[in-house]
Amino acid sequence: MAISNTKEQVLVGRDLTAASRQRWRRSFGPDLDGFGFILPAVIIMVCLVVYPFFLAIWFSLSDAVIGEPGRWVGLENFMYLFGIMYDGQDLPWYLKFTGFSWDLSLADDIFLMTLRNTLLFATISVVLKGVFGLGAALLMQRATRMRRFVRGSILVPFVAPTVLTTLGWWLIFDPTYSHINWLFANLWPLNLLGLGPFQWLGNPNLALSSVIFVNFWRGMPFFAVTIFAGLVAIPDQLYEAAETDGASTLRKFWHVTLPLLRPVMAVVILFSTIFTLADFGIVYVLTRGGPMNYTHLFATYSFTVGILNQEIGLGAAISLFLFPILLLVVIFQLKMVRKETGYGV
Repeated sequence: MAISNTKEQVLVGRDLTAASRQRWRRSFGPDLDGFGFILPAVIIMVCLVVYPFFLAIWFSLSDAVIGEPGRWVGLENFMYLFGIMYDGQDLPWYLKFTGFSWDLSLADDIFLMTLRNTLLFATISVVLKGVFGLGAALLMQRATRMRRFVRGSILVPFVAPTVLTTLGWWLIFDPTYSHINWLFANLWPLNLLGLGPFQWLGNPNLALSSVIFVNFWRGMPFFAVTIFAGLVAIPDQLYEAAETDGASTLRKFWHVTLPLLRPVMAVVILFSTIFTLADFGIVYVLTRGGPMNYTHLFATYSFTVGILNQEIGLGAAISLFLFPILLLVVIFQLKMVRKETGYGV
């Protein structure tokens, strides 16, 4: 009798479990096991991305410094960066609707310089990587000898450790042992021009140009390989049809190759823009934001203010200012991708 009761309980438990699974499948879809497979990735994203992001938002709205919890100050950190002042004698600013004033001369001049540097750095670098990456991809497509070597070696700047390669460029730009200055001084006909020696990392304009060049050198292979994959995917029949119609090489590139590469280039430009705007290692190793803060980007300036100066609240506000810029870039690029591919139709 006891054995039969136990069997009935087991069967009832199985029925309840099956019914529960059916309810879950109706709510979340038939492939319920898939959620278990993505659960580790979700946990990692929450721990390493979502939680730090909201923690940074909290820090940016406080006057926290390293070692102290800080107190809520609202948008005062952001207002300080842009020189926005308010009359706070009677009420805190977030309870006042008047009394605000904007004086750009009171803004953080280093922050404004960082904003200018970041936009210049990202725009020039991405444009150079796009143009030269497309050219390198076309050359790889036409290469007849040592194809595997060329396609593999072009990836070396991109896959090599950032700090290691940047240290190499730091030595090349060194004012005393600079390889470039030596070439200007000793290599004919460059030595006849009387150029140099240059302070590649000591002159503000040359320092920013040097940082942009190193970022371009490192990121161009990513463009080249990705665009090359897009070139390989273009059917040969389209080129044959264009030749039949009498199209020249330039017209084939302009009317066949480039239109079919636009979705690929839009995606690679999107990723490259995100990586470039958030770049930290190249600038920090080469200049640490100098000389005179002329090469600071958002990442390096927020690190300097938040970690080195221990003003973690203000540093978080500086780093979060990059978020709306990235959001606008992503929205614009995704709209371009949908328009080119017809996904939005």
